[in-house]
Amino acid sequence: MILRFLAVMAAALALAGPAAACAHPRTSLSYLQGQVMCPTCHTTLDMSDSQAAQQIDVFISKKIDACWSARRIKSALVANYGQEILAAPSHKGFDLLAWWLPVAGVLGGALVLAFGVWRWSRRSEPEEPAEPAGPGLDEETERRLDDLLARFD
Repeated sequence: MILRFLAVMAAALALAGPAAACAHPRTSLSYLQGQVMCPTCHTTLDMSDSQAAQQIDVFISKKIDACWSARRIKSALVANYGQEILAAPSHKGFDLLAWWLPVAGVLGGALVLAFGVWRWSRRSEPEEPAEPAGPGLDEETERRLDDLLARFD
């Protein structure tokens, strides 16, 4: 009885090692294909049919079968191909500028637009046209104009 219990425990411990290696959530090839760029055609792997993209797909598939996490696979790819293998820049250092610069541009544009609308809405009413500076028409021209208008009545 005890011997059988020890055999079951030994088998459970032997199988626990590989199971523990895959304890983290498993990633998929289709997920990583949208996250990794092809080094030859500079598109994501899911859009590329180049031989380099196919080799990277095989590498990723092998690492997924070995229960590597997505982060670990990306790190291995960056070590082999450089940071430009990733479709999105990292979230640290100078690459952080690529994430915040568009946000700052949109916010800056919204502020400029809001300021312009505010100024436009605060604009004073248009002034009445100023009276002509001169005295107007002379008496002779006014008399002739009145005579012409009287004929049309």
